Parts: sequence; structure tokens; C-alpha cells
Amino acid sequence: MSECRFYKVADHVFSVTVDESVATNTNGTADFFARSMDNYAPFVIPGLTNDVIPDSNDCVIPGQTRNLAFALAVQSSAPLDYTEEIRQEDEGQTIICGHTAAGESVFEFLLRDVSTGTLVCSKDYREARLLMGNGLTDLRLQKFALNNSLMVLYALATAGLGTALFHSAVVSYKGRGYMFLGKSGTGKSTHARLWLEHVAGTELMNDDNPVVRFFDDGPDGSCAVVYGSPWSGKTPCYRNVQAPVGGIVLLSQAPYNKIVRLKGVQAYAALVTSISGKRWDKSVADGLHATENALAKNVPVWHLECLPDEAAAKLCNENVSAQDVIPGNDNNVIPGNDPESRWRPRCRGSYPLSGKPQVDIEIKSAMTKDESNLPDGI
Repeated sequence: MSECRFYKVADHVFSVTVDESVATNTNGTADFFARSMDNYAPFVIPGLTNDVIPDSNDCVIPGQTRNLAFALAVQSSAPLDYTEEIRQEDEGQTIICGHTAAGESVFEFLLRDVSTGTLVCSKDYREARLLMGNGLTDLRLQKFALNNSLMVLYALATAGLGTALFHSAVVSYKGRGYMFLGKSGTGKSTHARLWLEHVAGTELMNDDNPVVRFFDDGPDGSCAVVYGSPWSGKTPCYRNVQAPVGGIVLLSQAPYNKIVRLKGVQAYAALVTSISGKRWDKSVADGLHATENALAKNVPVWHLECLPDEAAAKLCNENVSAQDVIPGNDNNVIPGNDPESRWRPRCRGSYPLSGKPQVDIEIKSAMTKDESNLPDGI
């Protein structure tokens, strides 16, 4: 028997079906979900968590099959033959991309040279199966394969839907989300922590992999929204929350603190390297380009050269959030016709972090600090 559960991340719904043969080191599939997918708990769809079904292909929301972003079936299987196209390695993690003889896209995930699972996808990435090796019972390795598979699927299946999975830390401040980009080791998490420590009213939304959606049909025109996700890197922060994007900041280390506004090609270039995607797939690349172009045109993008200190956090906050402040407006709600808010995201007003009732989940992971992340550029 198999068990299926449904999840919603940034309003995209997907399903995960686990075959009983995979859950050999837990007390059945329900326990497998609880232990291997604990970081997804805030994103589960209530009322659709215990559907026991005879066939993974039946894992659909009644009457809403077409609305699923993708469906993943997790199975125990022997190794799969495929042709390698490219591989990426980063701190003991390897992702091998390839294709089967039938043309299906393949992603194999290795941790310390141990294969944890192979993801096999349909052409549009809406249907996939994760093949875990027979006898793979290490929960840590299973979780590594699951997280990487779901991140890859999510990034690729939603690329044409105005959606981008970022490598970024993001905080909320006065109802807006502020994102910090940069290469690994630049200090994204450190800068977010400095906001939390020195900018009153700041909350952490996600530490490593938030989702951004761009809407061109909002009440005031176009609108960018950033969402928490089940993927948060070395700091467990799995929050089902959202906020309009107030600004995006590219970080780089320097012996001084300086911030400048980026526009045009510079703004676009600052975004591209922080967004996950299979760039050699034209359909994926075209979808991401449209989203990146829209964000660069409609969301303020900045470059902060900085030290890891309080002054950097305050300099950044004072500049990127200044245009959202209206004197005398305690709720920081910006009228839709305010002529002075030319840099604000085009979302009507401002609103608190929203989502399910907030009960932050503390996850103690057995992974190394970056084992739930995709290597940069994938």
C-alpha cells in the first residue's frame, strides 16, 4: 500500500506518495512522513493527510487534478540506467543531471559519494518518481534525497508560472519582505541575524530558500510576493508565511559599508545567479527569464558592500525600507495612489505575515549544515 499527502507552498499544490517498501526503518508510511518530512508539516493541506490509496497514480485532489503543480511518487528500486549530461559538486554533495533512453530527465543525488536517490521526471516536470536504492534505510540519506528532489521539482515545474525558488535569506519588517542574496559564504544569514538583533520588529521568514511569485494582475497592477518554504538550510525556519517584497539586496563583503541602487541590466544580473533552474532547458529558461525581468523592473534591487556589523544592518534598513514609511501611519499602509511610493512593490497597502496560525517548528536535523540545499546554480 501507498500513502499520499498534499502540500501547498506559495499557493502551488503538489502531492507526495510514499510506497510502503520505502518506509522499512519506520513504523509504516505515516511515521515516515512524520520523520522524513517533518519540515513540510506547516505546509500540509488539512483534511488530505491520510489518504491511503492502492496506486500512486491516483494521488490527486478530487476534481482538481489539473491544478497540481506536480506529483512525486517515492519508490524503492534498483539503480536506473541513464546518460549523464552534467554534474555539480559542492562540499560533499553531488547532483548528476542526465536523461533516460526514453528522454525522461534524471537527477541523481549523492552525499559523500553515496547515492541517496534518483529523480526521474516527465518532460514538463509535473510527474516524477524518486527511486531510492533497495536497502537504503538511513533516514538522513532518505531526507537528503527527498528535500533535493522536491526542490528540483518545485523549481522546474513552477518556472513558467511566475515563480522563482531563490538562494536567499529573507526577513520581514513592517509588513514587507526584504531578501538578501549573495554567493555561499558571503554572509546572507549573518546579515539577516544582524537585522533581527538591531532592527526592532524584524522577523526571520526563511534562511536559505524562499519562493518569490510575481503577479501582473494585482489590485494596483503588478505585485511581487515572497513566501516561506520547507527548505531553509542551516537555520531551521520552516514558516508558512508571506509578505510583499519590499526590496532585494545583493551582498558582498568589504572593509566598509556602502549601498547603491541597481537598475536595468545590473538589477537583472543580481537576481539570475540566486535563482534555481535548469537553464539548458528552454522552457524553464524562458519562464525564469520572464520572472527575473519582471522582478528587475518592478522591485527595488540594491547592492550592499558591507562589514558583518550593526552599522551595515542599519544602513541597509534605512535605505531599502525608507520608501515604505508614511509619517503618522502606524500600520504602514500605503495608499494605492500615493505618488511618493514609486519604489514600493505594487501590492495594495501592507499586511502582516500571513499563513497558518504561527507555531514555529524547531527541527533538529542530522544533516550537515548545508545538506538540504541544492548546490549553487541548480
